[in-house]
Amino acid sequence: MSVSSPVVTPSRLRKKRQFDKALTIALFISPALLVYLVYIIYPILGTLQYSLFEWTGGPDKTFIGLQNYSQLFADTVFWQGLLNNVKVILTSVFLQIPLGLVMALILFAPIRGKRFFQTIYFMPFLMSTVAIGMLWVFMFDPLNGAVNRLINLFGFENVAWLSEEKTAMAAIIIVIVWQYAPFYMILFKAAMVGISEDLYEAASIDGASSLQKFANITFPLLMPTIVTSSTLAIVGSLKAFDIFYIMTGGGPNNKTELLGTYMYKQAFVHFNMGYGSAIAFMMFLFAFLAAGIIQALEARRKRKGAI
Repeated sequence: MSVSSPVVTPSRLRKKRQFDKALTIALFISPALLVYLVYIIYPILGTLQYSLFEWTGGPDKTFIGLQNYSQLFADTVFWQGLLNNVKVILTSVFLQIPLGLVMALILFAPIRGKRFFQTIYFMPFLMSTVAIGMLWVFMFDPLNGAVNRLINLFGFENVAWLSEEKTAMAAIIIVIVWQYAPFYMILFKAAMVGISEDLYEAASIDGASSLQKFANITFPLLMPTIVTSSTLAIVGSLKAFDIFYIMTGGGPNNKTELLGTYMYKQAFVHFNMGYGSAIAFMMFLFAFLAAGIIQALEARRKRKGAI
């Protein structure tokens, strides 16, 4: 008595191939997914858990529910830090990114010494943030700083840039723009290299000017890079910490306090770990929402363009 083998139908074969493909994909992404879960998702959930406790960092924790968040929403320093983060975001989106685009356009033009200027432009981004912070602290020195010496040449008196409430934030913003604009310059330059020269040649044949080429060819094709740059700028601005902590430590009178510096002080200076965790989780929520809004707007723009 012979046993007949099961009939392999085309649908079964197709399902088996789909299963094998899905299994292969899962096996390839599992190492990266494991790292992501351990080093990203687990710390986020852990931060949320710690924010529900009154905890000084020791073995004892007291569950207090949402009291840290209710205290947070009534904390004027928290709102001052959030306002300063918004200022950094606006600076990044409306100063750093346009300046990086202008620098990329200059380097994309047929001029001599482009590699030299590209190296000079990119050097601030290659420097250590600690070194940059200390350098500019000396340059903003109220007595012998280079910035005050420069304005003295035009008849202005010395200014305590980092010690006065009116000028401290502006001084740090200048440093941030100087440091990070070259990063966006490299992104835009790489994107412009990928634009086909045939498009520009066709536009030249049609009599388009340089401004028309930029408005109708370069800028639309750079939109994905602009969206990516905006996302990086916003998320990076919400997580800003080092340059502010080095140059002013959040002073004077909390005028340069950020969510990051305030979180650090609460958690690691005052050892109020639960409250610091609440600040950190709010930072994550703000960054997540901002990135989600940008991506949603970009998806909407693409849908409109496809219609």
